[in-house]
Amino acid sequence: MAPIPGSGLAKGLAVTLRTMTRKSVTAQYPDTQPELPPRSRGVIGLFEENCTVCMLCARECPDWCIYIDSHKETVPPAAPGGRERSRNVLDRFAIDFSLCMYCGICIEVCPFDALFWSPEFEYAETDIRDLTHERDKLREWMWTVPAPPALDPGAEEPKEVAAARKTADKLAAAQADEPGQEGHA
Repeated sequence: MAPIPGSGLAKGLAVTLRTMTRKSVTAQYPDTQPELPPRSRGVIGLFEENCTVCMLCARECPDWCIYIDSHKETVPPAAPGGRERSRNVLDRFAIDFSLCMYCGICIEVCPFDALFWSPEFEYAETDIRDLTHERDKLREWMWTVPAPPALDPGAEEPKEVAAARKTADKLAAAQADEPGQEGHA
């Protein structure tokens, strides 16, 4: 059976009339902030105290947008008769967000939890050179990083916590079994 001439036009006009009567759902962005999902990816924050300058983030970055400079510093021995240690000291940590593709590999490979996702997305600049955020700016983003989600109350206890609890219980039992300890409590 052949379609009736003009039926497509009538269907299109029906759709147009139906949508014209509905209320608009467009959010006016600058006036209304969007509802972002939890743990959304915006900008990367640096928790500088945890950074050991291991350079894993810079090596694994597919865009090579992380710049790290450091120097070695000698630390005196912790106990008398000990030997001096050397450690890396962070001089520069910068991320060029004009190159970053927000893949999150740097955050995943960091073994010391020094990098975090912040949901902040309003950091546009008029000059592309201002999109390279140095460590001071990256440290400021840490204030916007949300707390991690709470653990599931029905989940198993992490094996590290269980092992630590077992060791603490053994030490407490050993101290309680030692002779001559009854009077010191």
